[in-house]
Amino acid sequence: MSGAPSWAVSTAEDVTPDWLTGLVGLPVDSLDVAQVGTGQIGTCYRIRPTGDPGLPPSLLLKLPDPGSRELLAGAYRMELMFYDRIAPTLACRVPSVHGSRIEEDTGHFVLLLEDLAPLEQGDQVAGASPAQVRDAAVNLAGLHGPRWCDETLLELPGLTLNDEDSVALLEEMYPATMDLFLDGLGDLVDAATVETLRGCVSGTRDWLLSRPGRFGLVHGDYRLDNLMFTPGGGHGEVAALDWQTLSLALPARDLAYLVATSLEPEVRRSCEEAVVTAYHARLVELGVEDYDLATCWDDYRFAQLQAPLVASFGCAYGQRTERGMRMFAAMVRRAAAAIRDLGTLDLV
Repeated sequence: MSGAPSWAVSTAEDVTPDWLTGLVGLPVDSLDVAQVGTGQIGTCYRIRPTGDPGLPPSLLLKLPDPGSRELLAGAYRMELMFYDRIAPTLACRVPSVHGSRIEEDTGHFVLLLEDLAPLEQGDQVAGASPAQVRDAAVNLAGLHGPRWCDETLLELPGLTLNDEDSVALLEEMYPATMDLFLDGLGDLVDAATVETLRGCVSGTRDWLLSRPGRFGLVHGDYRLDNLMFTPGGGHGEVAALDWQTLSLALPARDLAYLVATSLEPEVRRSCEEAVVTAYHARLVELGVEDYDLATCWDDYRFAQLQAPLVASFGCAYGQRTERGMRMFAAMVRRAAAAIRDLGTLDLV
């Protein structure tokens, strides 16, 4: 790659024992490299190295998408900053980092992470069990609780709270974006879902600017495809991936997004109060004060507009695949039911 830093790689063929030795600082004799997953803004490889006894048996390597590397440089920079400066201060399970590099002007980056196997990636289309969602919510409290309303977060590059200027462009784009989104989904969603989603658009500006007194780190896309679970669907360990969309906002946005997009409506109705209670209890354990369960529940109801917002922009302007369209349809169908059930639009 002309002009690229010496450590930059873009394909599996570029990942050699010498290259990995330079990144991890341990001698590597040989390695096996295989692509995993279907990332939208990058590529992920599983590396199985041999050599120094201190080497892990397997690692995950994240690389940028060559076609949009410069455009997405800010997202890559945010993810590396999260692992370097923020993750050590939190109580949520995330993969450990074994090596990273970034050239901020060009977006060249590499991120070498702990391989979380035997944990298994969630499936957004299939959904999750109530036990999995509860465990994911408790892990989410480990993101929110330790830095709850921590104003020092505002000193970190790229982390700001919404203001009038920052939401103006989104407010302008949202109606056309929702039209594109719904046109693309076609008959994958029912009329009730379409009506609910269109009803979300007009109140989004006020929603984005409301409740500024409670803020924290928000993953922004805390859903099943970005979570790793203990196999089997029951109670167990959860770890969170993909931190490019980190922001500062009302923490309950992540909680509402997780619960509403992961569970079919009848299942959600039966367990969501227990999930919110478990999340709140973990916040209290982590030292969050002056935030009672009733307020947490109200924030959860209010925050349900996260799913339509994220899904519509993610689908309308992203690369469309058959699986992706089914995924977005499942997410917004479940979320629209939650918005109706919980009376969210009456709170905005």
